[in-house]
Amino acid sequence: MVGTFEKPLYVRLDQQLCAHSRAQKTGCTRCLDLCPTGAITPDGDHVDVDAMVCAGCGACSAVCPSGAISYDAPPVSSVFKRIEVLAGAWRKLSGDAPRLLVHDAGFGAEIIRLSARHGKGLPADVIPLEVSSLAAFGHAEMLAALASGFATVTTLVSPTTEKDGLGFEIELANAIGASGGGEKALLIEPGEPDALEEALWAGEVPDGVAEPILPLGNRRQVTRLSAKALNEEDAVIALPERAPYGSLDVDTGACTLCLSCVSLCPSGALADNPDMPQLRFQEDACLQCGICAHACPENAIALVPRLNLASEALSHRVVHEEEPFACIECGAPFGVRSTVMRITEKLAGKHSMFASQDAIRMIQMCDDCRVNAAYHSENNPFAAGERPRVRTTEDYQSKRRDH
Repeated sequence: MVGTFEKPLYVRLDQQLCAHSRAQKTGCTRCLDLCPTGAITPDGDHVDVDAMVCAGCGACSAVCPSGAISYDAPPVSSVFKRIEVLAGAWRKLSGDAPRLLVHDAGFGAEIIRLSARHGKGLPADVIPLEVSSLAAFGHAEMLAALASGFATVTTLVSPTTEKDGLGFEIELANAIGASGGGEKALLIEPGEPDALEEALWAGEVPDGVAEPILPLGNRRQVTRLSAKALNEEDAVIALPERAPYGSLDVDTGACTLCLSCVSLCPSGALADNPDMPQLRFQEDACLQCGICAHACPENAIALVPRLNLASEALSHRVVHEEEPFACIECGAPFGVRSTVMRITEKLAGKHSMFASQDAIRMIQMCDDCRVNAAYHSENNPFAAGERPRVRTTEDYQSKRRDH
């Protein structure tokens, strides 16, 4: 073939934010599980998107917990702005809360036109919003619409639409936004205009939010802002499994504060304290990728999917700490006291290298004192053979027969 060909670039990838893997421990696989064309493949600690294979469905951007993959046709900020403008324009004309109908440019737009031409059309309080891809319209956009003043958000899909990813996003949006009871994020699949009219004209319309928000920021920020507007203050919302928000349940009895989880956490949700043995956790930054749970040698970490709206979730809190061990020689703190005592108990008199009391004492010394003690010990690993006495002139003369 000869000519010029154009391929749109639908998504933008920032590999530094990706939480797919660390140190060969698999974490987040949400985009890999959903991509219908196989355009997303593992690439070491991250994923890679083949722009020539990508069909632009946008499902990966809707489920990405870190924002490493963002939909760029159009960007999510443009969708938030359209939602805010539609809700604001309705509030100026009416005091009631409108309903949002999200549809695509193909099946959805056509069935709406057929309903308007041959049937009753849409109710007066239903505002249609055409998007380039329904799969890219995730829970963040749905919650932004509810928090902007819409009473419900209904997604109109065709019978052939892939609904696995979209169904989970609606479930997640209802878990976060339906605090007053009843589902506010809905999915309808009408085969003909009459079914569309029946779904939209029947039933009561719930009230909208009292104080609408301005949806600014990335998807995680808008989700938290919307959740605070839709729920009670400092609420803790239970979420379904594989939700991108949550906490950690650390078994303090099993945790040895080895801090393997801290070194592998891709978002910095887990942190240590350079001054003492301490494990700290920031809930708002947790992506629920599971790398920490897979890397923990003691299996002391479990994921807890939830959304904590309290301000304490925005800062690090101590989840486990222990007293440091003081060096028996210089008194400098090092290591974890319980770990040092456990190692001493297991090795004392049970290993050939720690048969003597001096060898056991080395376990309880800091790095510098341990090297110093090893250098001056009887079994000094740095020691050379005994140096011979220096021979002098007198020695040579004493062996001469004529002297």
